[in-house]
Amino acid sequence: MLKLEARPEASKFWSIASPILALLITVVLGSILFVALGKDPVQALRVFFWEPISSGYRLGELMVKATPLLLIALGLAVCFRSNVWNIGAEGQFVIGALVAGGVALLAGKDTSRLIVIAILLAGVLGGMAWAGLTAVLRDKFNANEILVSLMLVYVATLVLNYMVFGPWKDPQGYNFPQTKTFEAVTQIPKLMAGSRVNIGVFIALAGVAALWVFLFRTRAGFAQQVGGLAPAAARYAGFSSRKALWTALLVSGGAAGLAGALEVAGPIGQLTPYVPAGYGFAAIIVAFVGRLHPVGMVFSAILMSMFYIGGELAQSRLGLPKSLTGVFQGLLLFTLLACDTLMAYRIRFTSAPAVAKT
Repeated sequence: MLKLEARPEASKFWSIASPILALLITVVLGSILFVALGKDPVQALRVFFWEPISSGYRLGELMVKATPLLLIALGLAVCFRSNVWNIGAEGQFVIGALVAGGVALLAGKDTSRLIVIAILLAGVLGGMAWAGLTAVLRDKFNANEILVSLMLVYVATLVLNYMVFGPWKDPQGYNFPQTKTFEAVTQIPKLMAGSRVNIGVFIALAGVAALWVFLFRTRAGFAQQVGGLAPAAARYAGFSSRKALWTALLVSGGAAGLAGALEVAGPIGQLTPYVPAGYGFAAIIVAFVGRLHPVGMVFSAILMSMFYIGGELAQSRLGLPKSLTGVFQGLLLFTLLACDTLMAYRIRFTSAPAVAKT
């Protein structure tokens, strides 16, 4: 018989090994799914895990997908470590993209390249403002931040649709719901010709370094984490829970808004109803697979972007539904939650109790 036995303290080994085991189980379950769909599992797994890194161009596309995921996950890590459950990063991403797009639409042919800075700042402020709505309702009325932030995602999407179907709709766009293509001066500088990779990669990596310093080398970061782990101890130490709430949500919203600005002024180049790509929700998985650690989230963001690109390739090459990307994301999350049990418990094999003879 199998029995779960509580560990005296959390296992450091399984805190690292659990995501790896979860990935392996996800691969096995995915192979079974491919067989059930009548596809060669080896070929399907090759499409998911090898094709996205098989050429320089595809590696660039991997970085394009990983950049917004990593930025949003970095902000979410601050929230989750502070015990603030921001589930609405997708809405903050959308509003950041919308406000940044509004600034980009102001540009003309003679506009300075410095407008790129204004676009990025607008995205950050837009995301912070949207997250600030959640902070206000939680701070003043004790509203549940999970529900509030999640519901605001749909409000943000409706605001975006109103603008691209209405005031900002391109009159020369053949009645498609989209803005005009942004001027070239508003485009995020690319790293190399023939690739969509831009300076957002360096911004995301700078965010990794900044978050590491904030969490592990500053008093403010220590206060954020103590407030999440032990609220009573934080109050005794004089740390403000109100300040921690606002800091977590504003940092998270700003990071998501920055990701939105980089997306619309980078790969997309205009506002469309398809700006919400699910990055805000996928970044939740990125944050937890990366153990809420800045370095760990770099690898989990790359893995999640492989799922995105692999799903697109599986759709075009194998005729599989695009929703397969979400299936893989869900499998990874649920297997991670299951494997995390091993951090607090160990598996023991015990003999079955003997049956008394009558």
